[in-house]
Amino acid sequence: MVGRHTAQWKVSVEEAIELQRQWARQVCRERQLPDTVSIVAGLDAAYDGKNIYGVAVSLRLPSLEVVESTITICPEEFPYIPGLLSFREAPALLGALQLLRIRPDVILCDGQGIAHPRRFGIASHIGVLADIPSIGCAKSLLCGQAEHPADTIGATAPVWDRGEVIAFALRTRSRARPVYVSIGHRVDLHSAVEVVLECCRGYRLPEPIRLADLLSKRLSQSTRRSHSAIEGAA
Repeated sequence: MVGRHTAQWKVSVEEAIELQRQWARQVCRERQLPDTVSIVAGLDAAYDGKNIYGVAVSLRLPSLEVVESTITICPEEFPYIPGLLSFREAPALLGALQLLRIRPDVILCDGQGIAHPRRFGIASHIGVLADIPSIGCAKSLLCGQAEHPADTIGATAPVWDRGEVIAFALRTRSRARPVYVSIGHRVDLHSAVEVVLECCRGYRLPEPIRLADLLSKRLSQSTRRSHSAIEGAA
């Protein structure tokens, strides 16, 4: 299913930072997952130079069978500013999430949750606005100091920032760099790690995010080629 999300998120950088500070106070760091997590959605976004493609892919646990996937396209409106990525991507990602016919039990986002200078990264942004449990699973750190987990699948090491543990460095594949798992909303850190590990199938990234990433990149690259062909024929 494909939709086009038209909501406008026109705020200044200063307003965006203040919104993050306000919304960070709404983040719940306690587990509010169902006893059995059945449906996990992965969210990711890609760009073609003009538009943002927001993709949601939901999978069923424990088989990781794909249930459905949705796509939303919206124009790039907010500039790229480290720490404010969610104001670029959240409109498209929320649009894709809203198109899912089955509400997921938890969302995995390719990015930070509370492992953020203002404790409000993309996973927290999506989780709070959608009011769905969410987890950040990032490929790199935005803030904090990470220890190195053992080279064993499932090994973790804390990420500290300003006196608190904001994430775990998690080894999801032997001899591969860890991912950084943080609370998004309505989940505790240990449960977040458990969900991510349950979604892994031999790759560094958990399957919901990996599949969303593949689909979003395929769409954006296809559009880039179409634009190049049109410009070349002009």
